[in-house]
Amino acid sequence: MKRGIKKSRTDFYFLEGPSKQDRWRLRWTLKKKEDVPSSSHAYGAPAPSMAATKPPSCSTRLRSPATTAACFLPASLLLFLFFLLLRRPPMGSFPPTIPGGSVSSRRAELYGRMARDLDERGAAFLDGGETSQSLTLSELFDTTRDGAVVPRLKAANPPVRANVLYLDPEFAAVISKAVKEVFLPYFNQAIWFQNMSIYHFSMFHASHHLEPIIATEDEIEAEVDAVKRVTDDVCPLKIILDQVVLTSTGVLLGLWQVESGTDPADIRSRLREALPRAPQKQLYDPVMLHTSLARILGHPKLPQEGNAQSLDHVKFFHDLVAQVNSKIRGFQATVKELWFVEEYDVLALALNGKMKVRKLQFGCKEGQGNGKI
Repeated sequence: MKRGIKKSRTDFYFLEGPSKQDRWRLRWTLKKKEDVPSSSHAYGAPAPSMAATKPPSCSTRLRSPATTAACFLPASLLLFLFFLLLRRPPMGSFPPTIPGGSVSSRRAELYGRMARDLDERGAAFLDGGETSQSLTLSELFDTTRDGAVVPRLKAANPPVRANVLYLDPEFAAVISKAVKEVFLPYFNQAIWFQNMSIYHFSMFHASHHLEPIIATEDEIEAEVDAVKRVTDDVCPLKIILDQVVLTSTGVLLGLWQVESGTDPADIRSRLREALPRAPQKQLYDPVMLHTSLARILGHPKLPQEGNAQSLDHVKFFHDLVAQVNSKIRGFQATVKELWFVEEYDVLALALNGKMKVRKLQFGCKEGQGNGKI
């Protein structure tokens, strides 16, 4: 630095920073000032209150990094919370509460587990067993003298109130034909085929046999009105048959994925909000979209009796399911309505029992919205 230019100590610090000697002198000077007590405090007078000490101001021109952070943190936090509120979906959107991953991937994972069920548990239905709703086969079916299987209808008390998506017979006929072509030659009368005029996808129960919710006629009508408000905003579903599987309980299921429209997970979420009195525990996974196609009730009828003892049942059933999949896997359909069903008989929808149906059309027009998740 030239001799003719004078700079204050402060200016020097900001330009180049203090030297080691300057820093030592500054610490020594501050230490001496701290060691010299004020006249009042030296004679036992009370120390100055905190209020007397002026806190550092955020408007001070020269601030340390710590002071800068302390000054700007509240404003940053408020701005962050404001953007969170902007991103929060409105109450009317009814977002499905599905943890982790997309609904379609969750659905694919679920279907993979269901496809492995027969391998892991075997064909338990050949020795009797239970349905997915904890009902034994003997509770559901009788066998006549000529070997025909007939449903054993039993009154449901109270009636089950189910919300199901309905598959038009235009699409159901194609699936039913393929299933019968493959399975009927081997089972003849030891199989129960789902009535193709009431192919359906179970969505949400306002009351079921495991947790009955008693309701008056007026309360039921109020439920129907609430469901109607939901369907007014639901868009038709374009779906594709992902695969057909046979479970260890003997149920042949069609498992579907959603191409477009309001996703079933979203529909269930909306129905949950519309029907607050409904059982907390529902019967099916929230992402599942399935149709019951048939139920096997006995052993297969083979061309040669000698093969019955050595038959690998799991492999045999896998081969039959593969034949069905080769016919209809990838089949596409459209779903345009939801049924609110009072089942006066146990599993009336599955067994052609007594029931009362309210048919509710979807109000959203095709192409108007897409609820795919």
